Amino acid sequence: MFLPTHIPYNPSRRTFPFFAAALTGVFAALATGCAVGPDHQKPDTTALTAPAYAGAGPWRTAVPRDHLPKDRWWSIYKDPVLDHLIGLSAKDSPSLVVALERLEQARAAAGIVGAALWPKVSGDAAASRSRTARNSRTEADAYTQNNFSLGVDLTYEIDLWGRVRRQNEAAEARAEVSAADYNNVRLVLQADIARTYFAIRALDAEAALEQRNITSRRNSLNIVSRRQELGAGTKLDTRLAEAELAASEAELAAIERARTALRHSLAVLCGQPPTRFTMDSNPSVALADPPDIPAGLPSELLERRPDIASAERAVAAANAEIGAAKAAFFPTIVLFANAGFASADVKQIFDWQSRVWSFGPTLTMPFFEGGRLRAAHRQALSRHRETLANYRLTVLNAFAEVETCLSDLQHLATRSEALRRAAAASKEAATLANERYVRGYDNYIDALSTERIAIANERLDVQVRGEQLVASVLLVKAIGGGWAVPEKAKKK
Repeated sequence: MFLPTHIPYNPSRRTFPFFAAALTGVFAALATGCAVGPDHQKPDTTALTAPAYAGAGPWRTAVPRDHLPKDRWWSIYKDPVLDHLIGLSAKDSPSLVVALERLEQARAAAGIVGAALWPKVSGDAAASRSRTARNSRTEADAYTQNNFSLGVDLTYEIDLWGRVRRQNEAAEARAEVSAADYNNVRLVLQADIARTYFAIRALDAEAALEQRNITSRRNSLNIVSRRQELGAGTKLDTRLAEAELAASEAELAAIERARTALRHSLAVLCGQPPTRFTMDSNPSVALADPPDIPAGLPSELLERRPDIASAERAVAAANAEIGAAKAAFFPTIVLFANAGFASADVKQIFDWQSRVWSFGPTLTMPFFEGGRLRAAHRQALSRHRETLANYRLTVLNAFAEVETCLSDLQHLATRSEALRRAAAASKEAATLANERYVRGYDNYIDALSTERIAIANERLDVQVRGEQLVASVLLVKAIGGGWAVPEKAKKK
């Protein structure tokens, strides 16, 4: 688009001083313009604060901190395999890519809406050749003419009532919603990987226990069979021993089947093909105690939860949309201007006498919309109430999840301690019962019953230890990451 570098001042027309004065008026109007509708107030959730958090300070007016680092929370388990798996997911997980692209789309949408805050400038060029009809009432003779034009067009909405600003505010808040959603997807993915991983390790421990039981069952079958050959045992004892061995082998196959399914799920979470994803058995991890949970977790930790931040930003977006809907009742003022050159001879297109321009505002005032504007305003108000209620529900669920996880860990610790005692006692009882059977004091059914109890208690102990690790992961997820509060966050 060509524009002259210098335009001489024509005192007889006073065109450009008028243009400058108009622009000055526009900027003055923008400076004094107001944005209708309520300003966003962060929801106050003090009434929702759980009493258990009172010692650490009440739940204050929402201050989302989901941007704070989560301190590589999975490192508290000190498991290099888990570190590796979460590292794989950060690079290859499709769910993270989906969430990231949604974030990029939301940011781009905010950029599109934000562009309305600036003038729209476009250039145009046209060339045409036309002929009039000889039989036309206005022309005695037919003639042919050329038309050439070059110009620049400018349009700008004077946002006196803040409609565009409110729309931009809502778009930016929705982009922040997408950012929080991305962080939530990442946290949930990491937690799911850890949960699945520890479930697999618990199955590894169960498989090791069942393999040991199979060895013990084989030894028992050899003893029972030998006693039957010597006439000290019965065929019933032999068949019971065979049945117990077969049952243990079937249980081991069921454990391996469940482990394979979990391994495939873990592969998908990490973004890896299940057929090429392997993980060696390591039962010692699942038998380890879960990390210590500090007493009195401060409520500030919940402010890092991405879903709480997302819900709060959704409230802000809905609040801004109320202002945009309300501004639609007021006049819309659009400033337009164009300047350029027009000529019938292309050689004279840039002559000073070929200049053309126009300038002026247009005002649009809605008089009758059939109730559309009022309905849109009611819809915006209802959407705001909905997002506010959803925010309160999210906060309540957050407290419920934390309390549930803390309760689960407490009860699981009590149960695990009791099961360890039960497993030790029943294992010793099984040893004594087997000795009594070998010496002929008791029958095989009594020894078998005691051994079944010992095996069941040992498996329950292993399962509960796995549940403790999973519950600790769920607690990490419930508080939005690890439980170390950065010093900068404490000072806010």
